Amino acid sequence: MATRDPRRRDTPPPRTGTSEAETLRGFLDYLRTSVAAKVDGAPEPEVRTAAVRSGTNLLGLLNHLTYVERAIFLGEHVADWQATFSAAPEDSVAEVVARYRTAVESANAVLDGCTDLAAPVPRPGSQPGPGSRPGKPAPSVQWALAHMIEETGRHAGHADILRELIDGSTGR
Repeated sequence: MATRDPRRRDTPPPRTGTSEAETLRGFLDYLRTSVAAKVDGAPEPEVRTAAVRSGTNLLGLLNHLTYVERAIFLGEHVADWQATFSAAPEDSVAEVVARYRTAVESANAVLDGCTDLAAPVPRPGSQPGPGSRPGKPAPSVQWALAHMIEETGRHAGHADILRELIDGSTGR
């Protein structure tokens, strides 16, 4: 039977502002910080090792969330979502965490310019290129925030379990 770590680090949900946008962004940032912390400092090779039958691994979860952030808020196209659940063998834990944090910063830069939750998420740069998605309308800011809370929360829960299986770390 596993013993509980007495140094459990648990962070309560955020106290956010009073507007809907402040509340949604506060909870999303809380989840983003939590999931990145679960991966940051996780040991190799366990961070890449599937602990469940589906093949899910801790590093792959964060790699996937990086792609989701960029698709939802930056309009980048992902051709193979299943492939996003694996980090490249040459990618270190620190590199994957840094890429995720950069994607979050870029997404927040887009969100900082959004004042109307019903408006579509603005797509950076309107010129055709790898990030453009002609014919695919952007979701509303409200939908994008709600979806990212759901997506990040779901995978943060997975990450909680996977990290505890790796080295016993718990807490948010």
